Formats: sequence, C-alpha cells, structure tokens
Amino acid sequence: AGCVSLGGKPPKMLIGLTADKTAAAGAMAGGPIGEALVVLDPQADRRLDVLRVPVQVDGSQIAYLQDVAWVERPARLLRHLLAETIRAKGKRLVFEATDDVTGSKLTLSGRLIEMGYDARSQSVAVRYDALREDGKGGVEARRFEAVIPGISPTAESVAPALNRAANQVAAEVADWVG
Repeated sequence: AGCVSLGGKPPKMLIGLTADKTAAAGAMAGGPIGEALVVLDPQADRRLDVLRVPVQVDGSQIAYLQDVAWVERPARLLRHLLAETIRAKGKRLVFEATDDVTGSKLTLSGRLIEMGYDARSQSVAVRYDALREDGKGGVEARRFEAVIPGISPTAESVAPALNRAANQVAAEVADWVG
C-alpha cells in the first residue's frame, strides 16, 4: 500500500467562525411560519468566495494569508453565525437557506463586502451590507462593519480577530432584525 497525494500541501490551520452567543438547549422559538426569518447566504466577490483568507496589500493588490484556510466559504460561515446569533436572542423562529422552508415572508440577505486582513492598517475587517425583506414589498438595507486594529499578519492572530469582528457584526444585525 502507498500514500496518494491529491492536490497541494494542506494548510497548517483551518479556521471557522464560532458564535459568542448560542441558543440554549430546548425550545427556542415558535410562531406562524409567515413570521419566521430565513437567513440566506450573502453574495460575495470572487476574492471572498474561496477558502483562502484575503490580504489587501494596497489599493489594488490582493494576496492570501499563508498556511491558513477557511473550513467553509466565508459567506456560508457568516450565514451560520448570523442565524445562530439571531436564534440566541430567542425572539424569532429562524431558518437557514438550506432548510426546507415554504411560507416564510421575512428574509435576511445581503452582500459580504469584506472578511479579511488589511496589511496597510494591520487590521481585520468584516463588512456586510444587509437586506431585510418583509414579504409585503418592504425592503430595508443597512451596512454593518467591525474593524479590529493592531493585528499581526499571522494565522494565529488573524483567525481570532476575524471571529471577534464577525461576532460583532452578527450581534448588530441580530439587534437590527429584532
């Protein structure tokens, strides 16, 4: 028997997002399906629609952080984090886009603008343009942003800072959605 290698060298670290606040075990929320919130995957540029962590080198150059990769696409990780943070508030029945939901009128969608490291300012940033649709033709948009400065360009520093920034954005979105 021999070893088979498919692809390149694996990253030294895989990172994900972990919710600061999670729903407790047991009943979370209930109500009419028409009042449930469906959280959809945010849209994202191609530089964010990969498993690598982007580094903004200057105004036009992008590189990727060495030896680290996301466990899942950043937009999907943000969707999970948003849904769990909203669930944790316990005020609303929340589904994710992958759930088999018919009849819900309320949706949270948007665009993930930034989730990476900025070499110029030595900071991480998470920027999300949210769209809340009420199913009756009403749409509300709002930009959420968290920046954490003073971060060195290493996976060990960037990963927890991205998690903190994403949780800050998720908490603000959860307050906005209600």
